Amino acid sequence: MPSVLIDGYNLAMAKGTGIATYARNLCTEVSGLGHEVSVLYGERIAEGDDPLLREIAFFDPVELPKSKFGKVIRALKNGSRSPFDLTPRELDLSGKVVPHPFAGRLPICDRIFNGEDLFHRANAGFAVGRGFSKVHMPANIDLAHWTYPLPIEAKGAANIYTMHDLVPLRLPYTTLDNKRAYLKLVKQIASRADHIVTVSECSKRDIIDLLGIPEERVTNTYQSVAIPDDALKFSDEEVQRIVEGGFDVGYKDYSLFWGSIEPKKNIHRMIEGYLASGAEASLVIVGARAWKSEEELRLVTEAAGRGKSRIIQLSYCPQGTLVNLIRGAKAAIFPSLYEGFGLPALEAMLLGTPVIGSNTGSLPEVIGDAGLQVDPYDSKAIAGAFSQMETDDGLRAELIVKGKAQAELFSPAAYRKRLDALYRKLL
Repeated sequence: MPSVLIDGYNLAMAKGTGIATYARNLCTEVSGLGHEVSVLYGERIAEGDDPLLREIAFFDPVELPKSKFGKVIRALKNGSRSPFDLTPRELDLSGKVVPHPFAGRLPICDRIFNGEDLFHRANAGFAVGRGFSKVHMPANIDLAHWTYPLPIEAKGAANIYTMHDLVPLRLPYTTLDNKRAYLKLVKQIASRADHIVTVSECSKRDIIDLLGIPEERVTNTYQSVAIPDDALKFSDEEVQRIVEGGFDVGYKDYSLFWGSIEPKKNIHRMIEGYLASGAEASLVIVGARAWKSEEELRLVTEAAGRGKSRIIQLSYCPQGTLVNLIRGAKAAIFPSLYEGFGLPALEAMLLGTPVIGSNTGSLPEVIGDAGLQVDPYDSKAIAGAFSQMETDDGLRAELIVKGKAQAELFSPAAYRKRLDALYRKLL
């Protein structure tokens, strides 16, 4: 079977991202198709030949200092260093380092490779006009699937790129990306790639319309979600004890949001809607504070200062803890201004928690009629959805049944079938 390379750009992040989940699921399903799967990381692993030291460094990477990144850029500007001055090397994870804490982050794969600072160098090289970096893999690779827009190509392989969305171009005021640089990068990917992959019909339309790519060069595979068995080990009664004892909320007596705290997620209107609804259930927000988080959480901060807040904000939860919070919630809410897919909504439906979601972007594709759709710009509409979930037990029961059926449309088996069709066309 053909050999497939998948990047570990987001997989290496300590707290993970939605794209890390995408990459991990991609590895699982591509492996399930029978392909040999290799994952390429770009960690600062010791340059020595001691295999044990390299294994240690993989699980304890050194963060690249900004000063080091600046040196890379200056060296590239002076022409004294190419983006890559080495071929990625294979890592042998012998098990001498206990990997258990990383079990949820390690993908299913046959081989792991690492190129020192590989992604930093590629981005730096592109930033100073050196174009795309070419990766010379020491093993045969038939297809390289890059899960994020990166200025990298695997030499001698078909190169495909997943563009999850074009939010920096569609809603430029909601991200901190350098829009000029981002547009340049995605345009070059569009012209160089053997194929573009995306995750919703909404994103596919944006890619075709904004980048001028012919429709036949873009494939929507959607995404899938599979909750690890280990995260589902607790019974409903045990989940109740965990959420009530650990978070001071009642079982099935709180609404839940999880994701980054940034303008695109529309947190401030969600909070306004929650407060206006008069809902007695608490609102739990799980997410790291990002750009403009203070402004998004202003109402929470002010209410907490008066000792009146019924809103709980957590910066991060491990996957198992988050699954318990989802299972214990009365409803999950995602009033995003725009999403390329909306994986959290799918996770909620799969776990039997009814969903409130936006009627914009890709969320209507994911939610269908299995959740309440609201105008994300209308705080009053969000308040109405909170009230419905608070008071209408029949509606909640109906949405739980519909949600599980809707989630089946995005099952791993369905996703694997779509991937198989795409890979067969390219290989």
